[in-house]
Amino acid sequence: MSRIGKMPIEIPQGASVDITENTVVVKGPKGSLSFEFSHDVAVKKDDKFVYVEMVGKNKKSSALWGTTRATIANMIKGVTEKFEKKLELVGVGYRAKSVSPREISLTVGFSHPVEFKSPEGVELGVEDNTHITVSGSDKNLVGLTASKIRGIRKPEPYKGKGIRYQGEVVRKKAGKAGKIGTPGGAA
Repeated sequence: MSRIGKMPIEIPQGASVDITENTVVVKGPKGSLSFEFSHDVAVKKDDKFVYVEMVGKNKKSSALWGTTRATIANMIKGVTEKFEKKLELVGVGYRAKSVSPREISLTVGFSHPVEFKSPEGVELGVEDNTHITVSGSDKNLVGLTASKIRGIRKPEPYKGKGIRYQGEVVRKKAGKAGKIGTPGGAA
């Protein structure tokens, strides 16, 4: 039995939830999101709460129960307060420049600057030329966009240069210098 699925979702002030046959539409001050859920779960609402229930007692409805509830809760949170991911650039000469609220230019060791344009609903911000903020109301889209930016130049394990999430720890390898001083090696 899902512990997450049976918890009610509170509808905060300023947000509205509309439920049709198998679609949930959430509107708030930061935007509007919609989600099409499976027929194996039922979504109901009253004045202050949204409830997700299983339709049958099969494995699929049990699996989708908590997932549907978490997705709707993230939608409600996203339209009232935006989600945010922070990235940092580490390396000599690595920098980012904001072209527009949805586009940035990255200089990350290639022979040319890399232009990155975010999807609709995701905003990009640059602070101090080395910190990128990805924000939006859709949690999945914000995470996917941050992942794509990080994928342009992943942190490498020898010097740690690259684009990483803020607070991410990159384990460094010793490299060739680690062999000096070992028995039978050049000393």
